[in-house]
Amino acid sequence: MSEKTSRIPGFYKLDIKTRLEKVAEFAGLTEEEKSLLLKEGNLDLKTADIMIENVIGTMAYPFAVAANFLINGKDYLVPMVIEESSVVAAASNAAKVMRRDGGIKSKTTGPYMIGQIQVLGVKDPWYKRMLILDAKDEILAQANEQDPVLVKLGGGAKDVEARVVESPKGPMIIVHLIVDVKDAMGANAVNTMAEAVSPLIEKITGGKTLLRIISNLADKRLVRSWVKVYKEDIGGEEVVDGIVNAWAFAAADPYRAATHNKGIMNGVIAVALATAQDHRAIEAGAHAYAARTGRYLPLSTWEKDEDGNLVGSLEMPMAVGIIGGATKVHPIAKIALKILGVKTAQELAEVMGAVGLAQNFAALRALATEGIQKGHMKLHARNIAVMAGATGELVDKVAEIMIREGKIKFNYAKELVEKLSREGEADKSA
Repeated sequence: MSEKTSRIPGFYKLDIKTRLEKVAEFAGLTEEEKSLLLKEGNLDLKTADIMIENVIGTMAYPFAVAANFLINGKDYLVPMVIEESSVVAAASNAAKVMRRDGGIKSKTTGPYMIGQIQVLGVKDPWYKRMLILDAKDEILAQANEQDPVLVKLGGGAKDVEARVVESPKGPMIIVHLIVDVKDAMGANAVNTMAEAVSPLIEKITGGKTLLRIISNLADKRLVRSWVKVYKEDIGGEEVVDGIVNAWAFAAADPYRAATHNKGIMNGVIAVALATAQDHRAIEAGAHAYAARTGRYLPLSTWEKDEDGNLVGSLEMPMAVGIIGGATKVHPIAKIALKILGVKTAQELAEVMGAVGLAQNFAALRALATEGIQKGHMKLHARNIAVMAGATGELVDKVAEIMIREGKIKFNYAKELVEKLSREGEADKSA
């Protein structure tokens, strides 16, 4: 028997089924497993094969809708794609108590992305930095020649910045090209412009440009969301104090701040997945922004106002688009955007910021009152029941017994499924 190898020359040239046969042989996949991978749902195999390389199938995640959101005085149903139990329910419940005074307020700073150009081998970097800044108009003109359509829409390269950065390999000049990308996420436009102006920057500095690429620390493309939650809507000032103290823990301790921010991203990334955004870029930008002071901090702040009500605010980068990329290729992303009804990328960013703030509130409220596990365990119990073979009404019956007895375990779920199934059969035959 020959040894298994992952070296498969020309793998990318094969059609999907032939690729899958190669993988099945390598991994010992059954016919049923192969059929599941090839089973077409709402993303057909042909589209999947266009989107990325080496496709052998598709994988579905739950697509849900969070209700009750009122953002900037407008009602939204918010599509969310996530596998984690209780996130959608928590977002909907949080949004319900945030509807007063026009709901959550959310604004963006504009769709400005940063293209970075790394310049090496310059002996007098501070002087050459001045020459770069002096040539701003020429640099912007050359950048904007690359995308006349974007410029016609009011976007395009708007500014040039230059920094001297001390690195382990010595000083480098880092040029920032600031680009208004309008309703796109902007990576392709920004990267094209950065590459186009590199020869001009080399001519100005006498140095050599190396990296020419977008930055995912999109700190000129921020979303700011804020809300007042009235104390009587959430159980009084004791709950308000608990939430503020929970936030203070995150502000003081990066170990807690990481989990605090993860709660925000539960909401943000669920919407990003539903609308086919570059969620890795959003995540990277968020955590880089959280650490911009040299210390990792929470992206949100929770305080008690003079009347004893809870007030919360959030600020983070939000680089999203409603044109281009997977957003216009994936059929479900198109439906998600239709459900949201957003007209611009900035409106989408405002919704996502508001969802992140609501999700954060829901997590802190649970932690400060009943504990986070209660809501999680209800849905976890249902998942365990399904894994144990429960179907239909049996799912809720098994989950209810496990929760009541505090035994949410697979083996116990199997026992309950078998027992209740026998009792059901006995009732039918009686």
